Amino acid sequence: MSRHLFLFLCMVCSMAQAAEKTSANDAHDLAYSLGASLGERLRQDVPDLQIQALVEGLQQAYLGKPLALKDERIEQILADHQARLTSSSATPQIEAALKTEQKFLEEEKARPGAQQLADGILLTELKPGNGAKAGPHGKVQVLYVGRLPDGTVFDSNGQAQWFSLDSVIDGWRSALPQMPVGAKWRLVIPSTLAYGAEGAGDVIPPFTPLVFEIELLGATT
Repeated sequence: MSRHLFLFLCMVCSMAQAAEKTSANDAHDLAYSLGASLGERLRQDVPDLQIQALVEGLQQAYLGKPLALKDERIEQILADHQARLTSSSATPQIEAALKTEQKFLEEEKARPGAQQLADGILLTELKPGNGAKAGPHGKVQVLYVGRLPDGTVFDSNGQAQWFSLDSVIDGWRSALPQMPVGAKWRLVIPSTLAYGAEGAGDVIPPFTPLVFEIELLGATT
């Protein structure tokens, strides 16, 4: 639901609740106060808002009259406006996160023994292997530890587990078919091949590269 549509609904709900507690003499002040509160919020979000059009839309909707715009058009306009607000407020944070990620990847690329795969994943071999390799849609049996750039462990397994390569993050799907059974690798995976702009809940922030130590114990094609 759009931000302003939510504000409007809140206003209507507040009016309904307040009507039971106010006398007829307070009706004007209640309406004025609600308008002032809404106006203050809209002034901050939409400083160039056309007030007459706002009042017209408010009156028509409140009185149940036919609206000048179709519902689909209204929803699209409000959704586009909300997207612009979100984009403009998030841009500095996004730029900062991307710069932090780029700095981390450059530092990791300079580590002794690190090599870069074709898709930007950084690989350091901790132990060689000479066994079979998984097919692109096969399964892998692994022991692993996953860390954030600051070293915080966000995931690990104490016992070997099987994973289908069709069900893991893109970084695993790309790197593990190149890994022979018996090998242990350290992988630094860019956020674009991990959880990207969305992140993963409260555990992995947006635009976060991930570091995995993975030992491959088994593989199927």
